[in-house]
Amino acid sequence: MSEKPSGKPEGHEGSGESIPDDVWERFVQDSERDIRTSEAPKEPSARARMVTERLRRQEARGELPQGWRTDSAGQGAYGRGARRRKVWTIIGIPLALAVAVVAMKPSLLPGDPFGTDSGVNPGPQAASPLPAETAPETAAPGSAPGTPTLDEPFAGSPAARYADGAAGIVLPRAKAVGSFSKDQVGRALEQSRTLLVEANIDRGTLLGATPETVFGTVLDPKQPDLVADLRSWLRDPGEDDDPLRFFSRFDRDEVRLVGNVVKTRGRTTFEAGEDGALDIHTDYTFVYALAPADPDSTEVARTIVRRVIDLQVPDPAKYDVTPGRLAVVNYDNDISNSACDVYDGFLHPRLSSAEPTGAPPSGPTTDPYDRSRDIGGDSGDEPCGTVSRT
Repeated sequence: MSEKPSGKPEGHEGSGESIPDDVWERFVQDSERDIRTSEAPKEPSARARMVTERLRRQEARGELPQGWRTDSAGQGAYGRGARRRKVWTIIGIPLALAVAVVAMKPSLLPGDPFGTDSGVNPGPQAASPLPAETAPETAAPGSAPGTPTLDEPFAGSPAARYADGAAGIVLPRAKAVGSFSKDQVGRALEQSRTLLVEANIDRGTLLGATPETVFGTVLDPKQPDLVADLRSWLRDPGEDDDPLRFFSRFDRDEVRLVGNVVKTRGRTTFEAGEDGALDIHTDYTFVYALAPADPDSTEVARTIVRRVIDLQVPDPAKYDVTPGRLAVVNYDNDISNSACDVYDGFLHPRLSSAEPTGAPPSGPTTDPYDRSRDIGGDSGDEPCGTVSRT
């Protein structure tokens, strides 16, 4: 049997060395495999040769258009391929740079998809809003990071998570109570909301205007003593005639409101009262951000007011009342971070840049954000105290 010549070289000229058999055998096998899998030109088939010959003869007789050999489709395909390569080059370079930047700082991506945010020192905007208060709170809220500024006046306060203005007055679902239908109860609840907004959130009221809506559409004029008293207190305030017991007001010559938001938190409940009455109980905390009236000042202070008001709609079949109006049964308030023993009808937030106003605080230290504590009863008679935070 004859052996297949290997074609193996004996070595480099003058080297005196030969290539080992196993290395040469592997080289031969790899080369044969590469040839088999390559796209090396193949000999055209008989049919292809016949077509080529026919086209050559038609060209010689002038039967084919000039430039027929130009492969317009091929050029088009090549052009598209070139364009694709160019486009991918243009896109690929910035994309690669973007990937590299994100790899070094993933926090640039919105939403933190890789979970890289450690949650350390979140900004005020990161505070998620609290759900509506549907039951009495059982403890004071925890601390809040941040320092108040003109842009973020509620930073560093639990109020940063409170609702904005009237949105914080969430009414319970109305239902029929005693002689009052569901619709009548619903209208009474809306009236209680109007009272709270006009007395504590309306910008005109806050800047010293008389809340005419309270007198004109909410309070029952057939409860004459209260209505007359409130109007008198607004006109001529004094120690025994203090409108701050019912309204929140600031002296615009002393301070300015920061932003357009009053932070609000609390709850409204209702139940059947005595003699067929509808009783409505409201308990809300309002937080005000203020700055000195000087437009160049950047100091921000906060005053916190909590109000507990019991309202009633007596049974019109038993009492002489005005339909659609509310009677006030009881009202209590707790005012924090405002000057003590000043009875000019305005709240005076304590500002570090201004001389202290009123008497120094002499009562116990309290947390104005602790809505778990009771302010009813004789709380209004307690001495003006200090606050643990604002």
